[in-house]
Amino acid sequence: MWVVLVLCVLVAFVYLDTRKPPGYPPGPRWLPVVGNCLQLRRELAHRGYHHLVWAHLAARHGPLVGLRLGRDRVVLASGRRAVLQVLSREEFDGRPDGFFFRLRTFGRRLGVVFTDGPLWREQRRFSLRQLRDLGLGRTAMEEQLRREAREMVARLRACSDTGEPVLMHDAFDASVLNALWALLAGRRFNLDDERLRGLLDSVHASFRVLDMSGGLLNQMPFLRWLAPERSGYSHLVRVLCRMWDFLGETVSEHRSSLSLDYSRDLIDSFLQEMERTKSQPNCTFTEEQLLSLCLDLFMAGSETTSNTLGFAALYMVLHPGVQARAQAELDAVVGRGDQPALHHRPRLCYVEAVLMEVQRHSGVVPVAVAHRALKTTELMGHTIPEGTTLLVSLHSIHMDRDHWGDPEIFRPERFISADNELVQDDWFMPFGLGKRRCLGEALARTSLFVFFTTLLHNFTLSQPPGLPPPSTQGYDGVTISPRPFAALLTPRN
Repeated sequence: MWVVLVLCVLVAFVYLDTRKPPGYPPGPRWLPVVGNCLQLRRELAHRGYHHLVWAHLAARHGPLVGLRLGRDRVVLASGRRAVLQVLSREEFDGRPDGFFFRLRTFGRRLGVVFTDGPLWREQRRFSLRQLRDLGLGRTAMEEQLRREAREMVARLRACSDTGEPVLMHDAFDASVLNALWALLAGRRFNLDDERLRGLLDSVHASFRVLDMSGGLLNQMPFLRWLAPERSGYSHLVRVLCRMWDFLGETVSEHRSSLSLDYSRDLIDSFLQEMERTKSQPNCTFTEEQLLSLCLDLFMAGSETTSNTLGFAALYMVLHPGVQARAQAELDAVVGRGDQPALHHRPRLCYVEAVLMEVQRHSGVVPVAVAHRALKTTELMGHTIPEGTTLLVSLHSIHMDRDHWGDPEIFRPERFISADNELVQDDWFMPFGLGKRRCLGEALARTSLFVFFTTLLHNFTLSQPPGLPPPSTQGYDGVTISPRPFAALLTPRN
């Protein structure tokens, strides 16, 4: 009798655990406990990239694909209609909650990237206001970027003087981060700083362990006990401990020299706000929040923009005709004796088109930062239960064949009109849309322009003799990063 009862309980559990919510979007059947995790791991082993797995599922099931990863309900949105609805509707403005998203911020929901509600609104508003006051979007920011670009050129020139190829996939990391770090912490790093290089290498590696859903560790956190290395848990903890130590030291240095009368940088402003609001109930200005905010900004500042610039250098090696045309435009607009600046930008249409095509074709962010349904709602005729994670495929927009015609081809001219004007295409959305649009978009756009134009104005990049052409197939992960490649840098002056 007990055996029959146990069997009945097991059958009931399997039945209930594999049932989909009423009205849930179509998708593959899932298993009890693990959901679709095993199927997706097999697909990933076959296709190599998470965004290609999502594309395969969308081709089979439609613009909305309903999945379950571990205990999490996950809906994949592909195609322009579905993507625009998820990014623009308030009920999808939440961020996912789970083991990974809390692991990185002291077991709580802190920072600005993976938070929502009142804490996110207050911290985002504070961060944007302080960064603007410190120069974000102003002449001071441009001057900082131009200084960093000049130092980067000097370092690359010293490397190229040997006549040997120069590694370019990560050549922009420290320079890009310095522009942000000056606003955040009032300092800059030496481009040869070994500790900084170690931190950046750790950050890049951690981005490759996961995908935008949070990865296997988030879906089945018990794996950290069974397989701490293979699940990525041990690696993530090592990276986080290094980052927390580094950021903690930075905050301590600021506290020891803090003045309540003036602010040198964002950390100073936050510490002053901590002092001002310390007696208020439910205050969000805490030391853990400060460290989490710094972690978000550090990791964002050292990843997407530098990866995009790495791909930009790679495409110039592969497309010398594009490079020559961009350099000719720079020479005509800027002149050989000057450094590119933002006031040149409106007349550098082809250069802007090249940068847009790099972002579209490389797909550094193939899937936007995950959203979460704040309440049960309807989407394109399907029911999305409250708490569901939504993955938005930007890759499906930027590689849509019906719109772009030949999306697999690198062709900057698609962003140039017949009148030789820059085309602002609504299908181009590398920074997302809506209220959760990228916080650092202004700095990222300016950084891409200043570093890319300064590089091309000073060097011609070419394929080193005897080496195979670099691959445009980058490393998979939360972002796509270029694989190591070298280029010959020939000074133009």
